[in-house]
Amino acid sequence: MDPYHPYLIGDCLIHIYSFLTEEDLIVASHVCKDWHEAADTPWLWRRLCLQRWTFCNLAVLGSDRVNHSWKTYFLRRRHLEEEMTQGRSGGYICISLRGHTGRVVGLVYLQGNSAQLPELCSSSATVCSGSTDGTVRAWNIQNGEPVCRLHRPHQDLASQQRPGGGLVPTASPHCSLVQYSFNNDWFLSVGTSQGSVLTLADSTLTKKSSIKVWDEFKVNVLVVSPNKKWIAAGTKDSDDLCPKVIYTESLTSPSEDEDPLCQAVPITGCQAAVFVPTQPARLAVIHFTALSTNKALTVFDVSIKKTKYKADIQVQQVESFPLTLKNWSSHILLEARDSNCLVVAADQQLWVYSLKGALLANFKEHIMSISSICLDNFRVVTASQDLSLRVLTWTKNKDNGLSLESRYHLLGGSHTMSRGFTHVASDYTSIVASVEGKDGKDVLKAYFFTS
Repeated sequence: MDPYHPYLIGDCLIHIYSFLTEEDLIVASHVCKDWHEAADTPWLWRRLCLQRWTFCNLAVLGSDRVNHSWKTYFLRRRHLEEEMTQGRSGGYICISLRGHTGRVVGLVYLQGNSAQLPELCSSSATVCSGSTDGTVRAWNIQNGEPVCRLHRPHQDLASQQRPGGGLVPTASPHCSLVQYSFNNDWFLSVGTSQGSVLTLADSTLTKKSSIKVWDEFKVNVLVVSPNKKWIAAGTKDSDDLCPKVIYTESLTSPSEDEDPLCQAVPITGCQAAVFVPTQPARLAVIHFTALSTNKALTVFDVSIKKTKYKADIQVQQVESFPLTLKNWSSHILLEARDSNCLVVAADQQLWVYSLKGALLANFKEHIMSISSICLDNFRVVTASQDLSLRVLTWTKNKDNGLSLESRYHLLGGSHTMSRGFTHVASDYTSIVASVEGKDGKDVLKAYFFTS
């Protein structure tokens, strides 16, 4: 090396550092000034970030620091993942969100953090909860403050504007919720006990439409497709009814002259449903078979075919396989991680299946029934009536396939005051779950992990 051209030394160091792990790179940076400057090269940390996460968003750092932004991003996000993986006391903050005077029947993030674009600093994530008290409330999970409240008039479904914010009816004492963006506008759709799908718009929660799906059964299965073009609505209360897929334009921009674009899925007895997140509109449904007592999981692709004069919904079966669940299992949950990984929960047990029905893993850690599950590319969270949340993280096995590893559990209170968790939702930095109170007033527990 030429001592009169120190940049050559720096280039050589950077090349050597490209073979180091992040731990070794940090150790090397403490040797001397030259090694420190080389180890802080943004290219090295950008490479480590993209190798580990594929998707990175420097904007979440909230800083103009250019030279150290990739390093800061890597260290902060790795630390946050370690806190979420270990779940140790002190690594997270738990607060209670109180205000409902009835049972919580739906829970969804309105402004959450995606796995691709995580918020690593202070977050303003908002959770929306529906209750049997006739309200839907939005909460800031950082400070526990309510953002707005929607009230249900007893007489009609008409939207009402009241002092202090947008107050719109839920139109149901029992509901399921989904949120989505369509044509750059945000919407919240609510499945009601009257068999309708009610759609609200933007932060004012203004009513856009209310579409009747069934006459006598409540909508307690409601999911939205990744491409936001479809909502699937189902009921667990009838073995004879088919779930239906609805074109979201029928909900967000209803026409007075035309009926909503809706199509029945060719199975009956829907027990659970989910859209596969890595496909535009691939719907997986757990349902009863022709024998009535047995259950199967069937996957469909949903699309639309438009001509000059009309539009037709096409529902095509992709896969179907029987499930080895106990016949008396009534509360069944279904989620999907990617195009070849489906997660099923029933009673105290959790199963992981491939799209063709191969059993990849199963867990039985809860001592009481699993009431709710949520998952993303990082972890799976299960809620149970035993007042615990179990956290499992995805890992790659020797064959580069995916498997789940059980990590830790979070507690939600005492059985003297409550009956257990009923719903759970999570984003990249937090977990929120509802606790069923014995006094009839449910409480939300928010666990926020700090970076």
